[in-house]
Amino acid sequence: MTSQQTAPALVPAFAPSGTLRASINLGNPILANRAPAGGDPVGVSIDLAYEFGRRLGVPVELVVFEKAAASVDAVRAEKADIGFFAVDPARSEGLLFTAPYVLIEGSYLVPESSALTENGQVDREGTRISVGSGSAYDLFLTRAIQHAGIIRLQGAPAALAALREGEVEVAAGIRQLLEGEAARASGVRVLPGRFMVIQQAMGIPAARGTAAQEVLASFVEEMKASGFVADALERHRIEGALVAPAAQPSSSSSSSS
Repeated sequence: MTSQQTAPALVPAFAPSGTLRASINLGNPILANRAPAGGDPVGVSIDLAYEFGRRLGVPVELVVFEKAAASVDAVRAEKADIGFFAVDPARSEGLLFTAPYVLIEGSYLVPESSALTENGQVDREGTRISVGSGSAYDLFLTRAIQHAGIIRLQGAPAALAALREGEVEVAAGIRQLLEGEAARASGVRVLPGRFMVIQQAMGIPAARGTAAQEVLASFVEEMKASGFVADALERHRIEGALVAPAAQPSSSSSSSS
């Protein structure tokens, strides 16, 4: 799908109502943020949604959520036509993903007084880790953590508040968000490095079919190669995220890559 082409035969697969409904997760500030003065959300995912709608020749409606899990569920239930979320095996059912367009680091936040100095020390008996329920971090840590406890809360703000209030020993989240929390007020620090790399991709309901998935995957690859994604990250002053490398031929056709 080049910048001069649309896929008219596939427009009904993407926008059966005549409008492309894009599921937007405001819980990930690297991809979407609230605009000042009550305007529409702004961010990389919004830019991609409007550009894809332009290619299809249909208007775009933003369907906005505060949590990743709700955003994913909307696409899976076909209450939205496309979405922007972290690829995870636990999300593959009912969805078809593209290859990632952005890579984001997942890190840990701890109190200044904590004895923890590196990521490998977190998974110990007696350690409680707060995460936003249903987030990429929750899904990853559910598989990876063997000894520490995972405290699932309603969104990133609640996970950070739990750390501040002494209810947990560690909070997990997007590195940029955690660094912002540490800069906002003293008393907490971010552990060096990362415990995971989050692959942010576009997705559609599985019922829309692999032909639609291939068109969307091709769009994502063009947006990376053309500099569109890099320009959007710069325009929205996003740090802590990298444009994902070009997909290998098999990656864009996998539903859980």
